[in-house]
Amino acid sequence: MKIIDLEPGDPRLTDDLLPVLGELRPHLTDELFAEIYGEGHAQGLRFTAAYGDDGACVGAAGWRIVVNTSAVRKLYVDDLVTAATARSTGVGHALLAHLEGHARAAGCTSLNLDSGTHRTDAHRFYFRERMAVTAFNFDKRLD
Repeated sequence: MKIIDLEPGDPRLTDDLLPVLGELRPHLTDELFAEIYGEGHAQGLRFTAAYGDDGACVGAAGWRIVVNTSAVRKLYVDDLVTAATARSTGVGHALLAHLEGHARAAGCTSLNLDSGTHRTDAHRFYFRERMAVTAFNFDKRLD
């Protein structure tokens, strides 16, 4: 497996990563993804892709370093998804390990993510990865 941090403008963002990310975020179109990344990159948003031995993208992660008063500095994972065809093959573990390396190099105190309450398979995976539920996330829709 090969894990690559993709830079803005890299065609692999839409050609390779977006179809996998779309399994988690089906509302993303090419245009919306470009708009979000255009604005989000200035806020620290980055994307990492995992490629299988056959060269196909099998995993995607969106992440950023966040500085705040509660954690001081943390690596926050916006998105973490393994392609349905590659689940339970170590892709998620490899992506998390790669991101943990970024977090340690940046002096982060933690690696943090939110996961929808309905994603019980993902929760089992996070527990296996020695992650803990440390907070509740509250949301108010502003439609």
